[in-house]
Amino acid sequence: LGMFSELKFPVPWGHVAAKAWGPSQGHPVLCLHGWLDNANTFDKLIPLLPRGCYYVAMDFSGHGLSSHRPAGCPYHFLDYVTDVRRVAAGGYWKEPSRGCLWRGAVLFCFLYPEMVDKLILLESLGFLLAPEDTEAWLKSKRRVIDRLLSLEAKQQTPKARSPEAALQRLLEANSHLTAEGGAILLQRGATETPAG
Repeated sequence: LGMFSELKFPVPWGHVAAKAWGPSQGHPVLCLHGWLDNANTFDKLIPLLPRGCYYVAMDFSGHGLSSHRPAGCPYHFLDYVTDVRRVAAGGYWKEPSRGCLWRGAVLFCFLYPEMVDKLILLESLGFLLAPEDTEAWLKSKRRVIDRLLSLEAKQQTPKARSPEAALQRLLEANSHLTAEGGAILLQRGATETPAG
């Protein structure tokens, strides 16, 4: 397992880079580095692990050889979970849902338990959340990530609507708005084109 190959997974702002060891048809093992590290974290560990697995150590966005997020975009811990979701379930692997070695990725396991066979933590405190808050918190965070990836997958040209139809659509999506409030927002939040 001394030899490795370089991988690139496309993301909207560039790519997520990774190093891979072992046969690509082997059981996939996704290796995630810690705070301010990169995929080289695993250089000394991978040769000591069982052969026959396909070890992929990714660089989180803005780390190692991965693209940085656009200027002004913060690096929030949930964004790193989204990076993992893109790589682990983006159709890049023959068995994308079988990642099993993680470093500092407890939150991903909480949000997507069906995608993880095993969790192995190295030098990690885990993820602390009050038991009564856990379910609602996890549902809301998972919904955020899934919605983002769903919207990116669609990437359709924005639809042109009449001013009345645009207002109706805005009001349907925001039940707290009045018609007057919606009209005020549309004055600045919509652009008139020849089609609508």
